[in-house]
Amino acid sequence: MKTTTPSSTTVLAPGAHASSTSIGAWFRRLLPSGRTTVIGVPFIWLTLFFALPFVLVLKISFADLRLGIPPYTELLTVKDGVVHFALQLGHYLFLLQDDLYVATYISSLKMAGVSTICCLLIGYPIAYYIARAEPATRNILMMGVMLPFWTSFLIRVYAWIGILKDDGLLNHTLMALGVIHSPFRLYHTDIGVYIGMVYSYLPFMVMPLYAHLVKMDLTLLEAAYDLGAKPWTAFTRITLPLSKNGIIAGSLLVFIPAVGEYVIPELLGGADTLMIGRVMWDEFFNNMDWPMASAVTVAMVLLLLVPMAVFQYYQVKELEGAK
Repeated sequence: MKTTTPSSTTVLAPGAHASSTSIGAWFRRLLPSGRTTVIGVPFIWLTLFFALPFVLVLKISFADLRLGIPPYTELLTVKDGVVHFALQLGHYLFLLQDDLYVATYISSLKMAGVSTICCLLIGYPIAYYIARAEPATRNILMMGVMLPFWTSFLIRVYAWIGILKDDGLLNHTLMALGVIHSPFRLYHTDIGVYIGMVYSYLPFMVMPLYAHLVKMDLTLLEAAYDLGAKPWTAFTRITLPLSKNGIIAGSLLVFIPAVGEYVIPELLGGADTLMIGRVMWDEFFNNMDWPMASAVTVAMVLLLLVPMAVFQYYQVKELEGAK
């Protein structure tokens, strides 16, 4: 004779299921959507590691120099129940009045601009050749472009000292070939800085150019040739305009870091090589004048961001007009 044990069942109250569903929906509403998460993570990163440090530098630039730790005064102080707020504008006025700082900014812009143009003239043919190569060959060639990144930036720049010195590899080779009869001075000159700049930042020009050129519709060129266009005409009327965004992206990737470059001018440049990066280093670590160094930094950032913002504004207006 079998004995059957009755199973126990739990009966939920009528509103319990609806209550748990509403709690779950409320909790899901608190969580950010997928789009917000994707956009928010980069914004949080930029806020923590760019915006907040820049705000700190901006604050120091309005302070005054003092002997102590930290080596600058506070903007907001409370003394005897009175709140004192003081902004020191003298550093920015000194930047405009001192010929050395004005010459340094102009020299930095000139060296960054010349380096960007040289990278464009050298990098465009390289990117064009890679984009038109066979797919298997493209990967090998692009690996060759990115190969320098596998070595430390400092070591790569330092290696140029042995190449550019008066008794270095380059002068020895040129003298052995009979091209020159005495060493050509390149080390500790502006030419050496240009060589180091172009070598170091050339991959940043090649990669965005390649990304745009490799996606270009080649049937446009075939149509131009069928209509009787010469190769140079097809290049200037089709290829060059279609790669305009790549030229702009590569130029910005080269120009912006080149303006504030410190390592290359310090290792390859001479004592008279004026660059903002060297001035900032001297003010921060040699003179221990943090407010002045911060003012130099803020002025450099504004010098770069304002033209970029104006360019972005007109580019957006142009796109809206095209629509």
